[in-house]
Amino acid sequence: MVMLKDAAAHLDDLADFVVASPTSFHAAATAAARLEATGFLRVDEKGAFPRGAGKFFIVRHGAVVAWLQPGEIDEAAGFRIVGTHTDSPAFKVKPGELLSSAGWSQVGVEVYGGMLVNSWLDRELGIAGRIVTRDGQEHLVRTGPIARVPQLAIHLDRGVNDGLKLDKQTHLQPVLSLAPKGGLLKHLCELAGIDAADVALHDLYCFDVAPPARFGLHDEFFASGRLDNLSNTHAALTAIESAQPGRDVAVFAAFDHEEVGSATTSGAAGPILEDVLVRIASASGLEVDGTRAMLARSSCVSADTGHVVHPNYPNHHDPVVRPLPNKGPLVKLNANQRYATDAVGGAIWLEACERAGVPTQPFVSNNAIPCGSTIGPITATRLGITTVDVGIGLLSMHSAREMCGVEDPHHMARALSAYWAA
Repeated sequence: MVMLKDAAAHLDDLADFVVASPTSFHAAATAAARLEATGFLRVDEKGAFPRGAGKFFIVRHGAVVAWLQPGEIDEAAGFRIVGTHTDSPAFKVKPGELLSSAGWSQVGVEVYGGMLVNSWLDRELGIAGRIVTRDGQEHLVRTGPIARVPQLAIHLDRGVNDGLKLDKQTHLQPVLSLAPKGGLLKHLCELAGIDAADVALHDLYCFDVAPPARFGLHDEFFASGRLDNLSNTHAALTAIESAQPGRDVAVFAAFDHEEVGSATTSGAAGPILEDVLVRIASASGLEVDGTRAMLARSSCVSADTGHVVHPNYPNHHDPVVRPLPNKGPLVKLNANQRYATDAVGGAIWLEACERAGVPTQPFVSNNAIPCGSTIGPITATRLGITTVDVGIGLLSMHSAREMCGVEDPHHMARALSAYWAA
């Protein structure tokens, strides 16, 4: 476990976490292994939830929910929830045979989430995810660098620098080998130790194999794939690993499928968080009225990445509110409730940062440029819980390789630790 006081060790641990988590399924498995190593007990959702004090977690596909449960839940207790997500934009591998074009074998993919498509060109890609066999068993798998989406040379497209246009079907299929060679599924099954004849279906994604790295004149920046949102997921994970039981139930919910709307069994728009909260309350003897009262006493920090001001495009940002790397996590506000933050939730966050000795900075969008959204409004809508949207600030969000300040992941972990300790 990384000590929260050590920013350099935290960043190294984040790099290891990202490398170990090329897909949401790997992120959930990595988080589960770390939780077990720090004394959390895995709970089977198909059985009864535990009673009494303890540290517990569930895994549902690419999502993880962990909680610290006190011995008794009194009339003043609530849930203190930190919500993140484990998925990132990527190419998802289509089922079926490999594509064949002009003597090349290619893997058929579709675009998952709102990626910056051009950032995936000319990168060595691995393939990772889960293979499900006919007996219903899931098998995690990952390759080394085996694929690439090569860009057309400028000699063959003289106008490319005036505007790159990519057709998602014809221009984005990665090359894998020379035809008639192939055998991708066979290769993956060999890595997973299973027979290709036993495969039912798979959920496989391409990922950039380049490792994370510090950079900058003073090593003040950090570049990596999947910082949205493994950076905040890792910060919350390290915070709950060292959290101590209190009056409130501390809950860490790392959802899947945020990048495509969250409307799945393991996404924030699905029932996973409410299932866990209601069952915790029920196992503690609360009936419907008591459970709803407990939810009314609860709060949620939605921790997802945000935008720092871009030096080459400053006019795309608010003219006054211009957050920078290494100046602390963002507290994100939007008049149209694309973020769930209001003054009440914002006060909760500011108090946590003050107790942690962590700086924080506001984020609002330029009025002419609509912002994205997060799990925050979804959680607030589903459960009626006061929610504040915060996050580590990035440049190049949804690129194959994003960047942040080296201090901000550590700032986030300390602030979340203080939130849970209140």
